Amino acid sequence: MRCSCYPCIKMSFSKRFSSVKTQLIIFLTGMAVLLSVKDKDPAFLFATFIAVTCAIAADSVISYLKSKKFTLTESSAISGLIIGFVLSSGQPAWVFLLASFLAILSKHLLRIGNKHLFNPAAFGIFLLTILLGANTQWKGTYLWYILLPAGLYFSYKIRKFEVLIGYSVTALGLFAIQAIMQKVNLLNIFGYLSYFYIFIMVIEPKTTPLRPVGKVIFGIGVAALIFILTGAGVKFDTELCALLVLNMSVPLLNKIPERGTR
Repeated sequence: MRCSCYPCIKMSFSKRFSSVKTQLIIFLTGMAVLLSVKDKDPAFLFATFIAVTCAIAADSVISYLKSKKFTLTESSAISGLIIGFVLSSGQPAWVFLLASFLAILSKHLLRIGNKHLFNPAAFGIFLLTILLGANTQWKGTYLWYILLPAGLYFSYKIRKFEVLIGYSVTALGLFAIQAIMQKVNLLNIFGYLSYFYIFIMVIEPKTTPLRPVGKVIFGIGVAALIFILTGAGVKFDTELCALLVLNMSVPLLNKIPERGTR
């Protein structure tokens, strides 16, 4: 029998709030409300709500069909929130519904072992941009003063600092060389970075390597591929593509032995 006394309820609430996923949901929801009010863009908030609702519903239905148990997952809400931020809010509601459905479907079907292979939100968004020409907006991605401290906190909590180090050193190094060759102010590099992408999507725990060396290589690979694709002038979203390509390398990167082991 479940205890309903005040101390137990308080402890349960405290435990739930201590979850990194819960904290991320609160952060992204608050940021969505702030941007919607700041930019006078209620369409963005409505589109995000649609994406979150569909992601939660799709995940619950698929989970029930697989296990005969009805569950509500925090990860599905996070995927929906990311979709709301990345896809352009000026598009029809069905775009967000379909993106969320594809994201959750990839989570359940495209798996290796007991983990999904691709970042769900990135998969759903990228597939729509390629197949249906959906547009991305990356809402609030250049608000570094909000995303930087939050991203550092979340990466610390989920132990993904090495991913950030690999990505940051590589991205800054490559774009610095390019800036020097083009005689552009080096400080402009920081204006090119997509902070939402770096601090929310790249460090996603389930689709990034487990070991330190693998994490660094993953970050290097994502940044290098973005640089190559951008230089090649491709028409699709280079950041989403790079992330999905490197997601496929994670099973191999996880096999890299730790120092001192064979």
